[in-house]
Amino acid sequence: MSAGRTGRGRRAPFAFVGVAMLAPLFLPGASAQAASGSLTVTTLGRHGTKVATTVTVVNASSGERRTVKSGKKLSLPAGKYLAMTDIYESATDGLGTDTIGAQVVTVSGAKSVTLDARKGKAVKVSLDTPADVTGPARISAQVCAGNMDMPSAYSAGGWNDAGALYAIPNSSKLLQFAYMAQWSGNDSYVAVKKTTGIPAAPGGSFKRSQLATLRFDVRSGTQMGSQLGTALQAEPKVDDCTTDLYAEVNDESGPYNATVHVTPGTWRPRDGATANNGDGVSGGFPTVRTLKAGQSFTQYFGRAAWSPMHYLPLVGENSLTFLPDALIGDPDVGIWGADPTKETVVLSKGSTTVKKQTLTNWGTGDAEFSAAVHGVDTYRLTVDAHRYHPGITFPSGMLSSRVTLDWRFKADPAKSAVAPVFMTRFLPTGLDGSNRAKANSVTSVTVSAGRGSQGPDTRLTSLTVKSLKVWASSDGGTTWKAVSVTRSGTSCKAAVHNPASGAVALRSQVTDSAGGTSTETVYRAYAIG
Repeated sequence: MSAGRTGRGRRAPFAFVGVAMLAPLFLPGASAQAASGSLTVTTLGRHGTKVATTVTVVNASSGERRTVKSGKKLSLPAGKYLAMTDIYESATDGLGTDTIGAQVVTVSGAKSVTLDARKGKAVKVSLDTPADVTGPARISAQVCAGNMDMPSAYSAGGWNDAGALYAIPNSSKLLQFAYMAQWSGNDSYVAVKKTTGIPAAPGGSFKRSQLATLRFDVRSGTQMGSQLGTALQAEPKVDDCTTDLYAEVNDESGPYNATVHVTPGTWRPRDGATANNGDGVSGGFPTVRTLKAGQSFTQYFGRAAWSPMHYLPLVGENSLTFLPDALIGDPDVGIWGADPTKETVVLSKGSTTVKKQTLTNWGTGDAEFSAAVHGVDTYRLTVDAHRYHPGITFPSGMLSSRVTLDWRFKADPAKSAVAPVFMTRFLPTGLDGSNRAKANSVTSVTVSAGRGSQGPDTRLTSLTVKSLKVWASSDGGTTWKAVSVTRSGTSCKAAVHNPASGAVALRSQVTDSAGGTSTETVYRAYAIG
């Protein structure tokens, strides 16, 4: 997060491939005006010598954001600006110090200012820590343009151990200061705090009795990679300087459990998988959780079975479209936790194939199946999706490796509507951390049929489930056995008799009130072992 800090000789905070953190944001505004002044920012270290940094300069009115090397003249239109930076000084032990500072500067003609790390005050944090916490807190901190709609996007910051992180006090209401402190032991303890301006005594004192608890239950076998990283980031209801500050929870091969105690507020857990070649191959952002003091919540990642998540076929304007995205995803995470797939989509009308197409959402994100159709009739849309990610070798025995959908429904393509079909969620219970059931046991699988909203411009017709049937296969789908199903609230329970070894495939068929059927199959839904 620090401007211009790389190659520091120590491990950087946990990050996910493909996740934008605090990316530079440039807005048109004052840049269109003729430059009538300049700003030169000198940065001094804690021993009074010049230190090279990258300075973030934000126009306090327009929000235009620029960066410039310290000591270099930056041409600017006249106006008020916020100059922010992190002054990092290396040390022989590889840790060094960080000093975060900012000044509010009125530019008219040539203006020069100095950010002096010697004026920095240590960010002091304390916790009534348990005995297993032996090291200092790790602190991520930043100063932001507090008058912007997205303060965290107009920021400069750094991270370091407590005792090596400083902030230069500044009482300006145009600035926000925020930090996240993390203590690590058997559990983690995370505190986040923001202020208007940079206080004269930055930091805070926290008590474990005033924290909430978020537990991470990370399973293995369903992800494309075996290295499974988890983190927790602040997600305030109104964007401020704490937005996207995050703490690493764990980063190792699953399965594992981890517990984080946090200050009350809104938090987003997240995960990411790393393949055996070191590439980040997936990552998910579950629902933001609002936690109160004393409250606890468990976030699951990677529970079986992964299955289609969201998108249903759409009809209208004499066409049928389907987005083959989120076909194999983590139901505990949502559509942002889906993996890329390659799928064959076939649309039929009676015995006639209207269109057949093979697609992949790898590297595109906008693959779409679309076919012209005419007349009120019964249509059949089938989807055969396989995990797909070029350049990596999937983990041995990966679960939910293939999913199929078979929808048969009556529709009028001249009327815009979501096709009258369902998707099914399978949630096997009693599995171990590797998503395995005991040999020759019986697994209770919660089965639910649903039709999620497809956006404000689409219409869900009234449709109910008349019957739901379930089958299981222990030979990869060659043969299928009917499974007894009992209703349990809004879902059903299926009692699956497990084989002595291998894996179990699950199939459901929903017959709806309009006479259509929705058949879904998840191959290698869970393992036996």
